[in-house]
This record gives sequence, C-alpha cells and structure tokens, in this order.
Amino acid sequence: MNHDEVTVRIRSIETLSCDAGWRNYNFVKLTTEDGVVGWSEFDEDFGPRGLTNVIELYAPLFVGADIFNHERTYMQVAATARPAPSGLPAEAFGAIENAMLDAKAKILGIPVHQLLGGKHRDEIQVYWSHCASWRISHPDHYGSRISDLSGVTDAGREARDRGFGAVKTNMFSYGPNGPKSWGSGFGNPYEPGLNIDLKLIRDVVAHLEALREGVGEEVEILLDMNFNARTEGYLRLLRALKDFNLFWAELDLYNPDALAHIREQSGVPIASCETLFGVREFLPYFKRQSLDVGIVDVIWNGAWQAMKIANTAEAFDVNVAPHNFYSHLSTMMSANFAAAAPNLRIMEHDVDRLEFDDELFTHAPVLRGDRLQVSGRPGWGTEPIEDVIRSRPAVKRTAYLGIKR
Repeated sequence: MNHDEVTVRIRSIETLSCDAGWRNYNFVKLTTEDGVVGWSEFDEDFGPRGLTNVIELYAPLFVGADIFNHERTYMQVAATARPAPSGLPAEAFGAIENAMLDAKAKILGIPVHQLLGGKHRDEIQVYWSHCASWRISHPDHYGSRISDLSGVTDAGREARDRGFGAVKTNMFSYGPNGPKSWGSGFGNPYEPGLNIDLKLIRDVVAHLEALREGVGEEVEILLDMNFNARTEGYLRLLRALKDFNLFWAELDLYNPDALAHIREQSGVPIASCETLFGVREFLPYFKRQSLDVGIVDVIWNGAWQAMKIANTAEAFDVNVAPHNFYSHLSTMMSANFAAAAPNLRIMEHDVDRLEFDDELFTHAPVLRGDRLQVSGRPGWGTEPIEDVIRSRPAVKRTAYLGIKR
C-alpha cells in the first residue's frame, strides 16, 4: 500500500455566468494542475452585489493550494478577512471550497456526500418552494400567469396532484391589478417601519385560504415572510394565521431574543437563519432556542462549513433545511448536504423551472413525487455544460430578484 500523501494543486479559478430569464446563473470553475475540473454555484441576486469581483480578487490566493487539504486552504485565506469575515468574503470562500470538494470527490471517484460522512438517505423529501409565487412575480418565465386568487388555488391543486406533501408561498398584497409581491424588508415597497397593517393581513390570509383550497387538508403549507416585519408585526400576522396550522413560518431577524419571543408567543414552528454564516453566527439562535429549523445556505457557506452548522444544530436538538432557490447545480449541491446531514427536516426545491434549465447541465435532478433521488455519481452528480453556458451570455440587470420597484 502506498502511504505517500496525495497532493492535487489548483491551477486556475474562473467565474462563468449565463442568462436565466429574470436573473443570471453564476458558477465557479476550478481546474487542477492535472486537468480535473470542480464546479460550484454562487449567486449575484440574493444579497449584496459584487460577489463575482470578490471571487476573482481572492482566486489568486487559492491558486497553487492543495484541494486535498481544502479546509486548511479555506482557513488560511479566510484569516485574511478576519476584520470583516461575513458577507461577500464568506460567500466567495464558500463557492471556492465547494469547487474544491467537487474536484476532490471526482478524483476519488465518489459523490461529495461521502466526503461529508456518507449518506443517511437515498431520497430527500422536498417542498414546492415559491408555489404560486414565481407565477405571480415572474409570469413571463414560468408559463402559468396568476392574476387572481383562483390562480393560486389552481397552483395548489397542481402541487397536490403531482404528489407534493408540502408547499411554500410568500407574502402578497392584492389590489385592482391583482397580486403584488410584498417585500418591505427589501425596500419593495419602501416602508422602513416594516409595519403590518390590516389590509396586508387580510390579503395574506386570503392568499393562504386560496392555496389551502387547492392543496386540500393533507398537504402542509409553509409561509416565507423574509425580513418583512418586526417582532410586533410578525406576531400580529401569525396570530391571524393560527387556524392554518402552518408547517413552519419562515422569517429573518438578526436578534435571536426577538425571534425566540416570536417562537414562544406565536405557537407556530419557526424556521430561520438562511442569511447567516458559520457556526459562530448560528450559535446565539441555537443557545436561545430561537428556532425549530435552522435554514442553511450551502451555496453561501460551502458544504463543509454547512455540515459544521448542522452538527452544532443537532447538539441543540434543532433540525436543518437547505436554502435552495438557484439552478440545478445548487439543487444537487444541496442534496449532497441533505443526504449527509442526520438532522435534516426537509429540502427546498423550485419546481417551476425555466424551459431551458435542463439543457444547461449534464444531469437534472430526478424527482419521484416529492422525493429527490440522491445521486451516486462522482462530485455533485452534475455539472454545467460549458459550451451551453457560454452560448447564453449573462444579462446586466437592475431589478432586485427580477422584481421591478
């Protein structure tokens, strides 16, 4: 047996982007000195912009590093960002480490989930994310425009008929021109008080009633409220929704005590933390018992760091769920994490897709009803088809998440 240490060094790191309808898909391509390519995905639309530039600025610090010692490489470079360790630098490091994991797994001929400790499950329950939401906010891209509550009911019925046991929707206001996405936490509409008034409560209740009519009584409903309220407003809305028996209310606050208060007072399971980085940021929420499910963005954190978060969550008897609303590559990356995390609750998945999504990748995710099949192929189990990606050049966009103000 050869006990010599394996060393595989990075030759180059580059970024690629392509048009994805209302946004762009963004990828890291890492190539080793032996020509092995590792891929990962990152995102320029959800959160601060400029991540592509940050990745390209940090890439030279990773070139020449050994992918078989990826955590040492990660920590050495992350140390240079210690004065401001979160946000864009953390996303950049996560994207590059994810590409290192893909390359390492391909060299070993194993799926990434085996690097993460091995799989606990062969299939993963997913919920239909942005059910009705994308068809309201991006009707030109998903082919089933929703302009009233009956369309919401139809979307719910479709999800039920296709075998989904859980669906998640968002907050919408209704007016003479139909539904409009409510995103005051993102300045759309601009309402710095983040107040929840009676009309919005009635609109959200009506939206969920229409969805419940479609999915029936056996399908779970999740509501994503993002950063769109403060403590008082979240409680006011959740109390109005008490009869819906929500699977979870998803919301974001940077105050773990306030979130714990909402959890204690609302009686609704709380899912949160999708915008946090690393164990250090999650820990106050776990210690304060602020949430029932910790949402972990594998694309932002990197799968290796995400496993550390999941392991810490397990010590506090908290389950985790991947935050996943990007391309097929993200879904496969998140699935490797979800397969390996013992304390998995459920996984997010966008069922409404662009008509050309499957053409961009060597393999698309395989669903049987609401069960995502875990791939046994090396690496993430899929990769972008570079020629196709380059044939759909990225488009410069000004709207946030494709929604015009």
